[in-house]
Amino acid sequence: MPIPINERVAQLRSQLVQHSLDAWIINGTDSHQSEYVAPRWRSREWISGFTGSAGSVLITATEALLWVDSRYFIQGEEQIAGTEFTLMKIDTAGYPDMNTYIQRSLKAGARVGIAAETLTISAKATIEAALGDAIELVATDDLLDAIWSDRPPVPSSKAVHVPDDLAGFSAAQKLVMVQTALAQNGADWTVISSLDDIAWLTNLRANDVSYNPVFYSYVLVGREAAWLFTDPERFSSALSGQIAASFTLKSYDELSTVLKEVIKKDDRIYLNIERTSLLVADAMASDHYVTGRDFTTDLKASKNETELEGMRRAHLLDGVALVNFLSKLDRKTGSYTEIEIAALLARERERSPEYLGPSFGPISGWAEHGALPHYSATEESNATVEGDGLLVLDTGGHYQSGMTDVTRTILFGVPTEEQKRDYTLVLKGNLALASARFPEGTCGYQLDVLARQFLWQEGLAFHHGTGHGIGFRLNVHEGPQSISPKPLAVPLKKGMVISDEPGLYREGKHGIRIENVVAVQEDGRSEFGTFLSFEVLTICPFERTLITRELLSEAEVAMVDAYHRWVFEELKDLVDEAALPYLEAATSPL
Repeated sequence: MPIPINERVAQLRSQLVQHSLDAWIINGTDSHQSEYVAPRWRSREWISGFTGSAGSVLITATEALLWVDSRYFIQGEEQIAGTEFTLMKIDTAGYPDMNTYIQRSLKAGARVGIAAETLTISAKATIEAALGDAIELVATDDLLDAIWSDRPPVPSSKAVHVPDDLAGFSAAQKLVMVQTALAQNGADWTVISSLDDIAWLTNLRANDVSYNPVFYSYVLVGREAAWLFTDPERFSSALSGQIAASFTLKSYDELSTVLKEVIKKDDRIYLNIERTSLLVADAMASDHYVTGRDFTTDLKASKNETELEGMRRAHLLDGVALVNFLSKLDRKTGSYTEIEIAALLARERERSPEYLGPSFGPISGWAEHGALPHYSATEESNATVEGDGLLVLDTGGHYQSGMTDVTRTILFGVPTEEQKRDYTLVLKGNLALASARFPEGTCGYQLDVLARQFLWQEGLAFHHGTGHGIGFRLNVHEGPQSISPKPLAVPLKKGMVISDEPGLYREGKHGIRIENVVAVQEDGRSEFGTFLSFEVLTICPFERTLITRELLSEAEVAMVDAYHRWVFEELKDLVDEAALPYLEAATSPL
């Protein structure tokens, strides 16, 4: 029988007393600062019941608080209901951030604990600066180890190799790129903690984290040598031999030992202080840091031509599955559940021999559930899809050649005028961003308003980012690029792949989101420099019956028609014969 949430909180408070601590922070990540983590590190969920991918917990002697952003306001309230937790809304008037709350609520001399393995160098500095001298931040062993009796171990799934002809470069070639960057930055060593960076560098994939084909590991790179720290048992003997050509293979828990052995006091170390934990930093004799993003992060963000071609193929295969699926839906008299709808699409994807599995948990939200941007249907919440309404279906797939992420809002029955207007306004934003042309050096936040302008003009808005980076057969959320209101100074570069997904969410009524994946491409040069634009990769019709033509300009009508002609030509010879009538109707001119 699972321990009730309030009892777990009480047990943690007992640990606070034993360790002379006044509060405990849980940031919900692992030793690698992953957004999505293996069960072992789902500490935020274990202590609070909240299952979202972002949020922080603070436990004091008298209070239990959960901070979440706007994506999870409703979900957070629902999942902590009946417990002693209080929801705190990030970036919302009347709700202080965690550091401010600690400063206001704890007395001078208080000691606040956090697991050292999840605390980065930069986060430590930020928290300490916010708390001031009156409150001490204590990085220590994870207190949950003493009370989480069935805590899962560090996973070790079997690894596979991505062939060089799919990856574009061999692991040896990529390692040379990193070593070259290391020398150019005047550093002797770099430690890479980011799991998707390591998977990209080594051309290895595994399944340690649901939907993200990564494996728990670290990489140490010097100018003339490199080590890979992970469970060696996950590799076949042949693959181990292949890895040995570029990396010395060590167990996951040997990192600290090797760091202490090879790094000298005067060595210069290149570190991403936002991804490097104190456990790693404290094992190195030198504190001569050169700081910045991991070299691998920028290298993998700009896809090479082989990767881009693979992504195009993945989206083509996905388009076939999507159209076959959409053609089979009974939109008028059919009755499905949210989970059944997602399963029907999954079965169409599984028909491709190149399909490897979903790239994230499906978001299948009917009616008011569609107004929850990151809704995940459960057996308890699983709504019946029937009658008139809108379904937001956000899914994706891993294929041998790449990865997809697509959202379509699907109409069942007869739409309301409000639904059609809302959909068309969101579509206008999607088109405006997709058709943008911009000078080299432009950052995502400078383009973000393009997707929001038509909603704003009507007094409407959405409160999530417009676009996130997409990995090559890796994580569905990939940095460093993004398109959002946050002023992230990362220029969009040729080869970057990113989503274009404006939305609109009316609480208690319906949600709308339209998501295509786009790739940044060069689009000419002039005396004013190089210009870039987007190549749309997603191949799937928009919901034509929800488009109000009168709200579109002639240029926008032309864009929709051109996109639909392209979709038809790409898919007409590949979809099921029975799907052709649907494809023809869905892509007919407005």
